[in-house]
Amino acid sequence: MVDDNTARRIVVSYPADLSDWGRFQVEKPSFRTFLRRTKGTAKAGDVWEEFVGVGCCGDTLDVPLRVERVDGGATLTEKTEIDYEIREACGIEGGWRVQSEAGP
Repeated sequence: MVDDNTARRIVVSYPADLSDWGRFQVEKPSFRTFLRRTKGTAKAGDVWEEFVGVGCCGDTLDVPLRVERVDGGATLTEKTEIDYEIREACGIEGGWRVQSEAGP
């Protein structure tokens, strides 16, 4: 049973300049489960800086995820559906560039 405080669905956006590998990471079922378990609640406008890594031999990659919409209450549970959309680029320095001498 879902009570009035349970979020049925949230829509989270990530920046358009997130690499394909980064998108693959945040859209995985295990990452959705991680968000449900660690965030507890969500409201439109929340920004979560989340580590997604950059692959082998890399440096860290923190991705700013933004909650765009919440259907239902604020509490995230295992039943909360998490959907993604893409928003404007933000200059994220992902991909192989962070691993090279030319990186940040």
